[in-house]
Amino acid sequence: MNRSGTVIIRYNTAQRLNHWINAICFVLMVLSGLSMFHPVMFWLSNLFGGGQWTRAMHPWIGCMLMASYIGMIVQFWRVNLWHQEDTAWVKSGKAVVEDDEEHIPAVGHNNAGQKFVFWSMALLIPTLFLTGLVIWEVYFGEATSIPVQRAAVLIHSTAAFLAIIVWIVHVYAGIWVRHSIRAMTQGYVTPGWVWRHHRKWLEELASDPQQKSAVRKRP
Repeated sequence: MNRSGTVIIRYNTAQRLNHWINAICFVLMVLSGLSMFHPVMFWLSNLFGGGQWTRAMHPWIGCMLMASYIGMIVQFWRVNLWHQEDTAWVKSGKAVVEDDEEHIPAVGHNNAGQKFVFWSMALLIPTLFLTGLVIWEVYFGEATSIPVQRAAVLIHSTAAFLAIIVWIVHVYAGIWVRHSIRAMTQGYVTPGWVWRHHRKWLEELASDPQQKSAVRKRP
């Protein structure tokens, strides 16, 4: 329990809005994409008004996903740079899984797992976008040959499969680490939460006057 009433702002309103736009676009992309991937999952197209509407909407949602992830990169690339403690965090994977706090290295704003998700999506989403353009028949169908389109479909499907796995890991970790979701819905975490999961970041907040504005009273 946070008896002092003090909280730490982890994500501001713009960051949270950007994240949820990205999340919604990704889920819609997965549902519409799966409906076109195999006849067994075609029933998912009913969520978009049928097969024709699904085929028409899927690439435009992809454009929105790409634009929103560019926003994510602009806002979060600094806190996702790799540091020495991230390597130590990876090496202590057993302690992380077992929640053995005494043997988990102190990390900054994001741990190595969060950075893996961020940079994986930074690779996979542009891959999906670019290969999606190649197979977007309405606008680019005549600009590429059939063999190129077939290769693009294969790469697009593989990237989508990997992105779904990364997304599942991301969601699971957000649920597994208690109060992580609150940080992205309400924007704040308690000092105790930061001390337990991101101790180096707490030390940075205490030592850097420019970051002390993130420490506030509970809203």
